[in-house]
Amino acid sequence: MRTATGTRVVPQRRRDVWQALAVLEPYCAVCDVSYVVSGTGAGTTFVCVPGQLGRGEPGPDAPRGEIVEWQSRRLVATRLDLPGETWTTRIELADAPAGGTRVTMIVGFESRTGGRLVERLQGRSRQRLVQQTLDAELKKVPEHVALVAGGA
Repeated sequence: MRTATGTRVVPQRRRDVWQALAVLEPYCAVCDVSYVVSGTGAGTTFVCVPGQLGRGEPGPDAPRGEIVEWQSRRLVATRLDLPGETWTTRIELADAPAGGTRVTMIVGFESRTGGRLVERLQGRSRQRLVQQTLDAELKKVPEHVALVAGGA
């Protein structure tokens, strides 16, 4: 598995950051992704599709995920299964010493195709992809929080 870890501090309270990053809403305007969610907390399953889903249902090939860890206002970890690969995201929240919230994110990628030779040949490019994905997700944290804070 390829992983990348990063941290970002935002000025908002942990409660608001948790609501913005851990609670799956039916539509995320920041990511332009719709979710169909079943359950709450660890064990929750979800299906996601690009754009607004409207009244339709996701197709059978839509990415499916699960919340695999959940500690309210502290930790959420998900696994997202796509054809041939699995992505994991772990988000840890803590109070920042100077105020606000420290967001630590770990993104993981695992290919289920290609074997060891392909991994050896594509290892560096896969690691770059994971790092770029992490960087993009950390960059969006303030936008996610602004949606929650603006709606409060």
